[in-house]
Amino acid sequence: MSGHSKWATTKHKKAAIDAKRGKLFAKLIKNIEVAARVGGPDLAGNPTLFDAVQKAKKSSVPNDNIDRAVKRGGGLDGGGVDYQTLMYEGYAPGGVALLVECLTDNKNRAVSEVRLAFTRNGGNMADSGSVSYMFNRKGVVTVPKEGNTEDSLLEIVLDAGAEEITDEGDTFEILSEASDVVAVRTALQEAGVDYDSAEAQFVPNLRTPVDLEGAQKVFRLIDALEDSDDVQNVYSNVDIPEDVAAQLDAED
Repeated sequence: MSGHSKWATTKHKKAAIDAKRGKLFAKLIKNIEVAARVGGPDLAGNPTLFDAVQKAKKSSVPNDNIDRAVKRGGGLDGGGVDYQTLMYEGYAPGGVALLVECLTDNKNRAVSEVRLAFTRNGGNMADSGSVSYMFNRKGVVTVPKEGNTEDSLLEIVLDAGAEEITDEGDTFEILSEASDVVAVRTALQEAGVDYDSAEAQFVPNLRTPVDLEGAQKVFRLIDALEDSDDVQNVYSNVDIPEDVAAQLDAED
Protein backbone atom coordinates (compact mmCIF):
# COMPACT_ATOMS: atom_id res chain seq x y z
CA MET A 1 0.00 0.00 0.00
CA SER A 2 1.40 3.39 -0.97
CA GLY A 3 1.71 6.22 1.48
CA HIS A 4 -0.36 8.35 -0.87
CA SER A 5 -3.35 6.12 -0.26
CA LYS A 6 -3.44 6.71 3.47
CA TRP A 7 -2.31 10.32 3.09
CA ALA A 8 -5.34 11.10 0.94
CA THR A 9 -7.60 9.39 3.45
CA THR A 10 -6.02 11.28 6.35
CA LYS A 11 -6.26 14.57 4.46
CA HIS A 12 -9.93 13.98 3.82
CA LYS A 13 -10.56 13.03 7.43
CA LYS A 14 -8.82 16.17 8.67
CA ALA A 15 -11.10 18.31 6.52
CA ALA A 16 -14.12 16.47 7.87
CA ILE A 17 -12.85 16.84 11.43
CA ASP A 18 -12.26 20.58 11.04
CA ALA A 19 -15.87 20.95 9.95
CA LYS A 20 -17.09 19.01 13.00
CA ARG A 21 -14.89 20.33 15.76
CA GLY A 22 -17.59 20.06 18.41
CA LYS A 23 -18.18 16.40 17.60
CA LEU A 24 -14.45 15.73 17.65
CA PHE A 25 -14.10 17.30 21.10
CA ALA A 26 -17.00 15.20 22.40
CA LYS A 27 -15.43 11.98 21.11
CA LEU A 28 -12.02 12.81 22.56
CA ILE A 29 -13.63 13.60 25.93
CA LYS A 30 -15.50 10.29 25.79
CA ASN A 31 -12.19 8.47 25.17
CA ILE A 32 -10.73 10.12 28.27
CA GLU A 33 -13.73 9.19 30.43
CA VAL A 34 -13.60 5.54 29.36
CA ALA A 35 -9.82 5.30 29.85
CA ALA A 36 -10.09 6.82 33.34
CA ARG A 37 -12.99 4.53 34.24
CA VAL A 38 -11.12 1.40 33.13
CA GLY A 39 -7.62 2.17 34.41
CA GLY A 40 -8.09 4.90 37.02
CA PRO A 41 -7.55 8.68 36.91
CA ASP A 42 -3.77 8.67 37.49
CA LEU A 43 -2.09 9.55 34.19
CA ALA A 44 1.27 8.21 35.35
CA GLY A 45 -0.19 4.78 36.08
CA ASN A 46 -2.64 4.66 33.18
CA PRO A 47 -0.87 4.90 29.80
CA THR A 48 -4.14 4.60 27.87
CA LEU A 49 -5.47 7.65 29.72
CA PHE A 50 -2.18 9.48 29.19
CA ASP A 51 -2.40 8.96 25.44
CA ALA A 52 -6.09 9.92 25.34
CA VAL A 53 -5.29 13.17 27.17
CA GLN A 54 -2.32 13.92 24.90
CA LYS A 55 -4.47 13.39 21.80
CA ALA A 56 -7.13 15.73 23.18
CA LYS A 57 -4.52 18.39 23.95
CA LYS A 58 -3.08 18.09 20.43
CA SER A 59 -6.59 18.72 19.11
CA SER A 60 -6.91 21.86 21.28
CA VAL A 61 -9.51 20.51 23.69
CA PRO A 62 -9.55 22.98 26.64
CA ASN A 63 -7.70 21.78 29.74
CA ASP A 64 -10.75 22.34 31.95
CA ASN A 65 -12.79 19.96 29.78
CA ILE A 66 -10.00 17.37 29.95
CA ASP A 67 -9.69 17.65 33.75
CA ARG A 68 -13.45 17.27 34.23
CA ALA A 69 -13.50 14.20 31.96
CA VAL A 70 -10.69 12.55 33.95
CA LYS A 71 -12.56 13.20 37.21
CA ARG A 72 -15.88 11.95 35.82
CA GLY A 73 -14.34 8.79 34.39
CA GLY A 74 -12.30 8.15 37.51
CA GLY A 75 -15.36 8.54 39.74
CA LEU A 76 -13.85 11.52 41.54
CA ASP A 77 -16.96 13.68 41.21
CA GLY A 78 -19.71 11.05 41.23
CA GLY A 79 -20.68 11.77 37.61
CA GLY A 80 -19.90 10.11 34.33
CA VAL A 81 -21.65 7.73 31.99
CA ASP A 82 -21.06 3.99 31.68
CA TYR A 83 -20.19 3.63 28.01
CA GLN A 84 -20.24 0.31 26.16
CA THR A 85 -17.79 -0.49 23.35
CA LEU A 86 -19.40 -2.02 20.27
CA MET A 87 -17.91 -3.01 16.93
CA TYR A 88 -19.91 -3.23 13.70
CA GLU A 89 -18.71 -4.51 10.35
CA GLY A 90 -19.80 -3.68 6.85
CA TYR A 91 -18.97 -2.79 3.28
CA ALA A 92 -18.90 0.53 1.49
CA PRO A 93 -19.73 0.73 -2.24
CA GLY A 94 -17.08 -1.07 -4.28
CA GLY A 95 -16.52 -3.73 -1.65
CA VAL A 96 -14.37 -1.59 0.66
CA ALA A 97 -14.37 -3.12 4.17
CA LEU A 98 -15.28 -0.96 7.17
CA LEU A 99 -14.98 -1.51 10.90
CA VAL A 100 -17.13 0.87 12.94
CA GLU A 101 -16.18 1.29 16.59
CA CYS A 102 -18.84 2.76 18.88
CA LEU A 103 -18.76 4.05 22.44
CA THR A 104 -22.34 4.38 23.55
CA ASP A 105 -24.73 4.37 26.48
CA ASN A 106 -27.56 3.20 24.18
CA LYS A 107 -26.88 0.11 22.05
CA ASN A 108 -30.18 0.31 20.18
CA ARG A 109 -29.57 3.90 19.14
CA ALA A 110 -26.01 3.14 18.06
CA VAL A 111 -26.85 0.19 15.82
CA SER A 112 -29.82 2.05 14.36
CA GLU A 113 -27.68 5.05 13.37
CA VAL A 114 -24.92 2.87 11.97
CA ARG A 115 -27.37 0.83 9.90
CA LEU A 116 -29.05 3.99 8.61
CA ALA A 117 -25.72 5.47 7.51
CA PHE A 118 -24.83 2.30 5.59
CA THR A 119 -28.27 2.07 3.96
CA ARG A 120 -28.44 5.71 2.89
CA ASN A 121 -24.95 5.71 1.39
CA GLY A 122 -24.93 2.54 -0.69
CA GLY A 123 -23.24 0.27 1.81
CA ASN A 124 -24.39 -2.71 3.81
CA MET A 125 -23.71 -4.09 7.26
CA ALA A 126 -22.09 -7.52 7.51
CA ASP A 127 -22.03 -10.38 9.97
CA SER A 128 -19.49 -10.33 12.78
CA GLY A 129 -16.16 -11.75 11.58
CA SER A 130 -16.81 -11.28 7.87
CA VAL A 131 -14.76 -8.07 7.73
CA SER A 132 -12.60 -8.03 10.85
CA TYR A 133 -10.24 -10.72 9.53
CA MET A 134 -8.93 -8.12 7.05
CA PHE A 135 -7.61 -5.98 9.93
CA ASN A 136 -4.98 -6.42 12.63
CA ARG A 137 -4.92 -4.56 15.94
CA LYS A 138 -1.71 -2.50 15.85
CA GLY A 139 -0.01 0.25 17.76
CA VAL A 140 0.13 3.40 15.64
CA VAL A 141 2.25 6.41 16.58
CA THR A 142 2.03 9.43 14.28
CA VAL A 143 5.06 11.72 14.12
CA PRO A 144 5.34 15.03 12.21
CA LYS A 145 7.91 14.95 9.43
CA GLU A 146 9.46 18.25 10.41
CA GLY A 147 12.97 17.59 11.70
CA ASN A 148 12.65 13.81 11.39
CA THR A 149 13.66 11.19 8.85
CA GLU A 150 12.61 7.59 8.54
CA ASP A 151 16.14 6.44 9.43
CA SER A 152 16.45 8.72 12.48
CA LEU A 153 13.10 7.52 13.83
CA LEU A 154 13.95 3.88 13.19
CA GLU A 155 17.10 4.21 15.30
CA ILE A 156 14.98 5.48 18.20
CA VAL A 157 12.05 3.07 18.09
CA LEU A 158 13.41 -0.20 16.68
CA ASP A 159 14.41 -1.62 20.06
CA ALA A 160 11.06 -0.54 21.52
CA GLY A 161 9.17 -2.91 19.23
CA ALA A 162 8.52 -0.84 16.10
CA GLU A 163 7.85 -3.04 13.08
CA GLU A 164 7.46 -0.56 10.23
CA ILE A 165 7.55 3.16 9.44
CA THR A 166 5.36 4.46 6.61
CA ASP A 167 5.52 7.82 4.85
CA GLU A 168 2.08 9.47 5.01
CA GLY A 169 2.86 12.78 3.31
CA ASP A 170 3.10 15.28 6.20
CA THR A 171 3.76 12.62 8.84
CA PHE A 172 5.39 9.27 9.52
CA GLU A 173 3.37 6.43 11.02
CA ILE A 174 5.22 3.99 13.25
CA LEU A 175 3.52 0.59 13.45
CA SER A 176 4.05 -1.94 16.23
CA GLU A 177 2.17 -4.61 18.08
CA ALA A 178 -0.64 -2.97 20.05
CA SER A 179 1.06 -4.03 23.28
CA ASP A 180 4.23 -2.12 22.29
CA VAL A 181 2.65 1.26 21.53
CA VAL A 182 3.51 2.69 24.96
CA ALA A 183 7.13 1.55 24.65
CA VAL A 184 7.43 3.14 21.20
CA ARG A 185 5.86 6.39 22.42
CA THR A 186 8.12 6.41 25.49
CA ALA A 187 11.24 5.92 23.34
CA LEU A 188 10.26 8.96 21.27
CA GLN A 189 9.62 11.04 24.38
CA GLU A 190 12.98 10.10 25.89
CA ALA A 191 14.67 11.10 22.62
CA GLY A 192 12.88 14.46 22.64
CA VAL A 193 10.83 13.68 19.53
CA ASP A 194 7.34 15.20 19.40
CA TYR A 195 4.45 13.01 18.27
CA ASP A 196 0.86 13.73 17.25
CA SER A 197 -0.88 10.62 18.61
CA ALA A 198 -0.18 7.17 20.01
CA GLU A 199 -2.95 4.58 20.17
CA ALA A 200 -4.06 1.10 19.18
CA GLN A 201 -5.91 1.02 15.86
CA PHE A 202 -7.23 -1.52 13.40
CA VAL A 203 -4.85 -1.58 10.43
CA PRO A 204 -5.87 -3.38 7.22
CA ASN A 205 -3.81 -6.33 6.02
CA LEU A 206 -5.75 -6.53 2.76
CA ARG A 207 -6.68 -3.43 0.72
CA THR A 208 -9.35 -2.68 -1.89
CA PRO A 209 -8.40 -0.19 -4.62
CA VAL A 210 -10.95 2.38 -5.82
CA ASP A 211 -11.31 4.92 -8.61
CA LEU A 212 -12.31 8.54 -8.03
CA GLU A 213 -16.04 7.83 -7.90
CA GLY A 214 -15.44 4.89 -5.57
CA ALA A 215 -13.29 7.02 -3.25
CA GLN A 216 -15.98 9.71 -3.11
CA LYS A 217 -18.63 7.13 -2.19
CA VAL A 218 -16.44 5.60 0.52
CA PHE A 219 -15.72 8.99 2.07
CA ARG A 220 -19.41 9.92 1.91
CA LEU A 221 -20.28 6.83 3.93
CA ILE A 222 -17.43 7.41 6.40
CA ASP A 223 -18.63 11.00 6.88
CA ALA A 224 -22.17 9.78 7.57
CA LEU A 225 -20.93 7.22 10.11
CA GLU A 226 -18.66 9.72 11.87
CA ASP A 227 -21.58 12.13 12.11
CA SER A 228 -23.12 9.85 14.74
CA ASP A 229 -22.26 10.79 18.31
CA ASP A 230 -22.02 7.09 19.15
CA VAL A 231 -19.40 6.30 16.48
CA GLN A 232 -15.90 6.74 17.85
CA ASN A 233 -13.71 5.44 15.00
CA VAL A 234 -14.16 4.17 11.45
CA TYR A 235 -11.44 1.99 9.97
CA SER A 236 -11.36 1.13 6.25
CA ASN A 237 -9.22 -0.92 3.91
CA VAL A 238 -9.62 1.54 1.02
CA ASP A 239 -6.58 1.81 -1.25
CA ILE A 240 -6.41 5.11 -3.15
CA PRO A 241 -4.01 5.03 -6.12
CA GLU A 242 -1.72 8.01 -6.64
CA ASP A 243 -3.67 9.41 -9.60
CA VAL A 244 -6.94 9.24 -7.68
CA ALA A 245 -5.31 10.95 -4.68
CA ALA A 246 -4.26 13.80 -7.01
CA GLN A 247 -7.85 14.12 -8.26
CA LEU A 248 -9.15 14.24 -4.71
CA ASP A 249 -6.62 16.96 -3.89
CA ALA A 250 -7.83 19.00 -6.87
CA GLU A 251 -11.36 18.89 -5.49
CA ASP A 252 -10.41 20.26 -2.06
